[in-house]
Amino acid sequence: MSNLKLGPLPKLGIVRVTVPMPEPLKEELDLYAAEYGRLYGEVDAATLIPHMLEAFLRSDRGWRSRKSKVAAKSRGTASGQTSARPGAADADH
Repeated sequence: MSNLKLGPLPKLGIVRVTVPMPEPLKEELDLYAAEYGRLYGEVDAATLIPHMLEAFLRSDRGWRSRKSKVAAKSRGTASGQTSARPGAADADH
């Protein structure tokens, strides 16, 4: 039998978020949590959800590409860099 994509969970700080979801999705998550528990130790679906979301975000190439652009733009703004208008420096002469 192959391992699940979501491996053993790391220990991290927790922030609580309430997310409504369709009943069939909750049932699927519960089934996944049961199988996960069989392989790695008992855990409820709510514990798995943040790790599943993190794995999803890491695997989304489109998001990673956009994220790096947003981060670069944010670093430029945070460091006090501003974009000068072409010819703005010449306006003083």
